[in-house]
Amino acid sequence: MDDNLQRAIVNHKDSLKRRYECVIGIEKAGNQSPLNRIYTELYITEGKLEGFNNEHEVWQLETASRTPTSHDTAIHCNDIFKPLPGQERSIRTVLTKGIAGIGKTVSVQKFILDWAEGKANQDVDIMFVLPFRELNLIKDRQYTLLGLLNYFHTELDIGNAKKLTACKAMFILDGLDQSGLSLDFQRNKKVSDVTQTSSVDVLLTNLIKGNLLPSALLWITSRPAATNQIPPECVDQVTEVLGFNDSQKEEYFRKRFSDEDLASRIISHIKTSRSLYIMCHIPVFCWISATVLEHMLITDKSREMPTTLTEMSIHFLLIQTSLKNQKYHGRDEMDQEELVESDKEILLKLGKLAFKNLEKGNLMFYEEDLKECGIDVKEASVSSGLCKQIFKEESVFFQRVVYCFVHLSIQEFLSAVYIYHCYTTKKMDALKPFLKRKSRAASEELTLDDLLKSAVDKALKSKNGHLDLFVRFLHGMSLESNQKLLRGLVTQTESSPESVQKTIRSLKVMQKNISPERWINLFHCLIEMKDHSVQEEIQAYWRSENTSKILTLAHCSALAYMLQISEVVLDVFDLKEYKTSEEGRRRLLPAVRHCRKALLTDCHFSDTLCEVLASVLSSNSSHLVELDLNECYGLTDSGVKLLSAGLGNPQCKLETLRLTDCELTDTSCEVLASALSSNPSHLRELDLSNNDLKDSGVKLLSAGLGNPHSKLETLRLTGCKLIEASCEVLASVLSSNPSHLRELDLSNNDLKDSGVKLLSVVLGYPHCKLETLSLSLCGVEEEGCASLVSALRSNPSHLKELDLSNNRPGDSGVRLLSAGLEDPHWRLEKLKYVEGGPCVKHNMMFNSNQGHVQ
Repeated sequence: MDDNLQRAIVNHKDSLKRRYECVIGIEKAGNQSPLNRIYTELYITEGKLEGFNNEHEVWQLETASRTPTSHDTAIHCNDIFKPLPGQERSIRTVLTKGIAGIGKTVSVQKFILDWAEGKANQDVDIMFVLPFRELNLIKDRQYTLLGLLNYFHTELDIGNAKKLTACKAMFILDGLDQSGLSLDFQRNKKVSDVTQTSSVDVLLTNLIKGNLLPSALLWITSRPAATNQIPPECVDQVTEVLGFNDSQKEEYFRKRFSDEDLASRIISHIKTSRSLYIMCHIPVFCWISATVLEHMLITDKSREMPTTLTEMSIHFLLIQTSLKNQKYHGRDEMDQEELVESDKEILLKLGKLAFKNLEKGNLMFYEEDLKECGIDVKEASVSSGLCKQIFKEESVFFQRVVYCFVHLSIQEFLSAVYIYHCYTTKKMDALKPFLKRKSRAASEELTLDDLLKSAVDKALKSKNGHLDLFVRFLHGMSLESNQKLLRGLVTQTESSPESVQKTIRSLKVMQKNISPERWINLFHCLIEMKDHSVQEEIQAYWRSENTSKILTLAHCSALAYMLQISEVVLDVFDLKEYKTSEEGRRRLLPAVRHCRKALLTDCHFSDTLCEVLASVLSSNSSHLVELDLNECYGLTDSGVKLLSAGLGNPQCKLETLRLTDCELTDTSCEVLASALSSNPSHLRELDLSNNDLKDSGVKLLSAGLGNPHSKLETLRLTGCKLIEASCEVLASVLSSNPSHLRELDLSNNDLKDSGVKLLSVVLGYPHCKLETLSLSLCGVEEEGCASLVSALRSNPSHLKELDLSNNRPGDSGVRLLSAGLEDPHWRLEKLKYVEGGPCVKHNMMFNSNQGHVQ
């Protein structure tokens, strides 16, 4: 690398430090916050490229989503290009996905800042940052790759291809979901020369495919719904930003506030409302909550603290309105209604912009979008300080400004405010999307209950639930208390108790025949209306000793959700205790993550349910240590294979797994062996009884049992069609160092004396720690008894319990066992056997049914 380029890179790093040393877009009291001071490490995991994602982003927080997946491996932001444990491949392209506001761009900032300051990734010579929202502005122009880079980073002045190829370069393409490029990987022409002129679209597809600068590293960030734009073969590693886990939420608030007491009070309040607590997985929502609660605990102590999303959003709006008027207009004495009234026009225009684009799925807006809603660009960007906190400029590249709301939830909230305002002022044109009969002319025909019901119907028809949070806010707006807070912006309506109850009943009726995710949103609509009747019904069911009442599907969804959000962890969750349909049981299943022991016996299992369980097992927030899946029809080998992804995950805490009578074969043994070999493996007890495993299955399973990471102490293989060969394999496992097995149940297998001899040989080995051996119904006769007696006389022998019931040792075998009791090395405390004459030892009777030595 020549001296000129080295000096240019030093200047480039200085430029990046100035650009990224403060948090972009989020300000406190008008001042930008230093990133290094307030940055809280985000939870980033190994992800999966799955194409288009139909889930609404709030569903991903509130259902399985908010917990790590079965592919979950925690990754530090600066390590995303490093291979994960067990990976040997090199990584060129990383795709990082995450919902809006979850912290992808802030992670990018931190990554760049650490590199520019010399703290990380110093093997990279040069970084190029190309945000898609800025690339949109030049998508119709033609460039060479060199020219494009010089436009974005003028301080570098890379004049020729030789300079560029001499560097180890990294490209960061931030915000794929905001891309206006077609990115046609199939039809775009091939370009491999950095001096060849092409469209921006063609340059990017060739850069991503590796035709241009194949040795350069690429980092692409995106919301999940847009990741399918990148062909899977072009991506080496997928990561997912899950935002803050529970401990990181607390860390954020404690970093935000130097006053420890204030931070503790805010954390305590947020935990009282699960809706707020869930949303705080999103860093932007943590900032909103911190802004509101700090103001209310210090400045405005007289007001009731917000407990719903609607209340939190209203207070955030009021605080920003107040701060704006103080800062820009010096109005300290205005009452709340006057303050809101002063910004009514711009707020309603923003609400119109929010709703129109919410329906289309747009999060980014350009000048023409604002003008279409009557918003003066100068008013939005200069004269209103309010806009800087709820509606901000994202870029001023190439003399064009891009706008967005600080978070999707703010856009959804303002959409609800706008629609409610249109309802109260009888602006029927704006309400046409909610009119079932488009010919309606008189607003009197549309009651508030009609509007809410129509909004829910419209939201339920959405494939990805893009109107769900808007519907929650709209129901929150129906409360008189929230209307009072927004006096000056919306007109208060007279909501009679009958009208409110009608809406509540309507929500409950809609609960039938909808998915659990959609029911959860209706459940939250009730919470926004301060109705807790469903919770009370569930709690009454829970407390009642008479649980004969059949649970509806809606109650199953609500119960599962409430179990997951409860601070009390269940000791036992028995699926059979809940009387409901097969679909109802499916809806209850996610609740197992919030219990220590789950009994899911005698249920129909599909691969989908196994994936749910795998996700639960992989979750760092799961409390599950014991899982009973006995007699689960439909589970089979394919289900066990899916489960093993969770069992082998480092986050898995499961200690006991029972899979008896599940129609498993040796295929299951192979995947379970892999799980036992994982590091760490917490599994201590495994019951595979009454499955068609045969000797081939035991041989496969032994690979895991003999692995140093395996900590299995109890293995039950009753009735698995085993013969002598299995004993040879298990003997090898028992003699291995270390061997953790303490209990082995081989009952009801045709082992015969030859198999028992193989096991007996290792009972006295130094590494064999076996304490309990069950050989009931194994065809053991005199020779087998003789070999066992010999082993029990060895030093050391740890065996304390031996079950030989339902065998035919004969009188001679019993005499051998009796004689063995005289040996000082004999440590047996319990012996069971059938058939053979009585024998007496230390006044203890061995009869024809069983014997005990204690």
